Parts: sequence; structure tokens; C-alpha cells
Amino acid sequence: MTSAALILASASPRRRELLAQIGVRFDCQSADIDESVHDAERPAEYVSRLALEKARAVASEAADVWVLGSDTSVVCDQQILGKPGNKEDAVAMLLMLSGRRHQVLTAVALVQGERQRSLLVSTDVVFRVLCRSECEHYWETGEPWDKAGSYAIQGLGAVFVERIEGSYSAVVGLPLQETAQLLQQLGVPIWQRG
Repeated sequence: MTSAALILASASPRRRELLAQIGVRFDCQSADIDESVHDAERPAEYVSRLALEKARAVASEAADVWVLGSDTSVVCDQQILGKPGNKEDAVAMLLMLSGRRHQVLTAVALVQGERQRSLLVSTDVVFRVLCRSECEHYWETGEPWDKAGSYAIQGLGAVFVERIEGSYSAVVGLPLQETAQLLQQLGVPIWQRG
């Protein structure tokens, strides 16, 4: 039994930091789900399904508290760019994004017992033109290895971003404005101290 108003179904340090930033009291419990893309599944369907499955997996053990699941995907030409498997994979993804616009989709799902609410936020990100050597050097920093699309906008990868149109925090991993509104509608307080 938790004393917090919310359980975050994630092990992501970025999501923990973002939720704490808006003063939400929460506990964390990571969800172990299959993140494979289903046949003919569109990126928006995929990210929304994963957020909901994460929340449901944890909510099955905590019926009296809201559980927040979230998922973020980088999408270019309707192709989901996940975490790179190796250096070559990361460099190929970064060069695919080079000089182009892509979308970052972040879904948020809240589940409590049989009740559920969800939302999807799409942010356009435009990269400047990149060269292979800087993509390789970026890989050597260690930052891209566990990041969707092989970059972190809140980290060293910020130097690749020419501009964004939409929610910066959604690109990091949790759309704060939209999440705060949803939490307040469900009676989960924000701006709590201590």
C-alpha cells in the first residue's frame, strides 16, 4: 500500500525528474511488458498501447491509487526509431534525422481499477545537418545508447536540434502541461512541497 497519490510505472530517471518538477508526490514501480511493435501498428497506436499496458501492469497490484504509464517514440517517415542496438545503428538513425523534421510521440495513461484516461502529444523536432564523424563522436559520449532515436534533447544531443514545435518536456519523456491537467481532473494534486 502506498501513501503517495500516484504510482509512476517507470524506471526512467527523466520521467521521475519531470513529475517531481511539478510537485507530484509519487512512488515508482517499473512495469515489465513486451514492447514489440504489432503487425501493421501505427506509431501513435504503438506508443498509446505501451503507455496503457505499463499503467495496467502496475495497477493490477494497486487498485486504490492512480498509476501513470508513459511511453515516448521517435518517428521518422512513419518508422519508429527505438533505442540503438550498437554504434552503427545509432549513427544510421542520427543520419536519417539529419537536416530533417521528425516527430516525437509521447503517450500518457492513467489507470485506477477499471477507470482509465489517456492522452497523446506529438512534437515536431527539426535537426540541423549532421556529419558522420560527429554522430560517431556523439556515440562515444555514451549518451545515445539507451535513448529512443539515439539522442537526448535534454543532454549533449541538444546541439543537433535546430528547433522544436510543441512540448519540450514531451520530447524528454513526459508532457508536463497536459499531464498536470489530467492529474488535476482526476484529483491528483500538483505543486506539493516536501
